[in-house]
Amino acid sequence: MGSPLPTREEQVEEVLERLYEEYPDSTISLDFSNRLELLVAVVLSAQCTDERVNQVTADLFEKYRTPEDYANADVDELDEDISSITYHYNKATWLKSAANTIVEEHGGEIPDTMEELTDLKGVGRKTANVVLQHGHDTVEGIVVDTHVRRLSRRLAITEEETPERIERDLMTVVPEADWQQYTHLMISHGRATCTARNPDCADCVLETICPSSKLDHEVDLASGEPWG
Repeated sequence: MGSPLPTREEQVEEVLERLYEEYPDSTISLDFSNRLELLVAVVLSAQCTDERVNQVTADLFEKYRTPEDYANADVDELDEDISSITYHYNKATWLKSAANTIVEEHGGEIPDTMEELTDLKGVGRKTANVVLQHGHDTVEGIVVDTHVRRLSRRLAITEEETPERIERDLMTVVPEADWQQYTHLMISHGRATCTARNPDCADCVLETICPSSKLDHEVDLASGEPWG
């Protein structure tokens, strides 16, 4: 029977315990070797799979090695270099603009504060959180991507809907020591089992505490819609 624990704090504690055991090596899946590459990869990953991004950046990072390289790039050429990425032209213009700011205002160094990062073109809190966590070893919040949103709502950890409100809500119930890993665990489970359209509830380590389980419930709390 999929029933959540009495409080959200207890629910989070049990979810984390089970997922840590299920995915002991869960971590970021983007390939990068420095802060610039991390920033570029995360910008490219918006509404695009990490697998696709890693395929594109394998060559991209050979061609563009410094912020100056991106700042001086021809936008049409950069667009062509990332043409298999979703919204590639927009992302090409964002990368060039962000690189200009990095060169002109930060001496070619990737900023290390939320405010400075989110001032860069194409960088929101999600991207900034990833760069801070994996580039600067600074954890200021919780990265809320599509998996984190879906699973957090399905598991009745939050009822909020927008990434910003979800993040603020999660930060009140997820222990700060688990903020970074919470995202990785949710992504791992979202990819492996709790998929968007057809979650494998029968083979889910969280099924007994999930109020969205298709085995016991008619509604997907992530969308508020009945299961198809």
